Amino acid sequence: MSLSSNKMFYVSWEAFHRATKELAHQLLGQDYNAIVAVSRGGLVPAAILARELNIRVVDSICVASYEHDKQGSLSILKDASLADSAKLLIVDDLVDTGETAKALREHFPKACFVTVYAKPQGKPLVDKYVTDIEQDTWIQLPWDMELAYSKPLAEK
Repeated sequence: MSLSSNKMFYVSWEAFHRATKELAHQLLGQDYNAIVAVSRGGLVPAAILARELNIRVVDSICVASYEHDKQGSLSILKDASLADSAKLLIVDDLVDTGETAKALREHFPKACFVTVYAKPQGKPLVDKYVTDIEQDTWIQLPWDMELAYSKPLAEK
């Protein structure tokens, strides 16, 4: 997957926060007692969900599968210390091809796996998500962007 051949979906901090709070609404009353954030993308939604669901135990699993604009091979750089349980919530920002999700499902088969965004190939692997994204769309998340001056259309 390369940036040049894909459509782009830009997400602001406000839109990401709003979508993650919608995910929290879907999870209310489920009695989760711990979160494992999938680093790095899952760190921000995990913090929001921890606050909204009043979960104090938060850990991370550090997974590398992207090299800026291309998906590569998956490797676990740091494992979570929390044990697999039906009360465990695994949180990532998105599910794309599902390769990371498959590895996490094997690692935590009892846990609930949630993402904010889901693409068709990975969608069957998550328990809950908020927004459908087309497979050929690259999601530009707020922590990957900066505000910059934009020339008026007449000057371009």
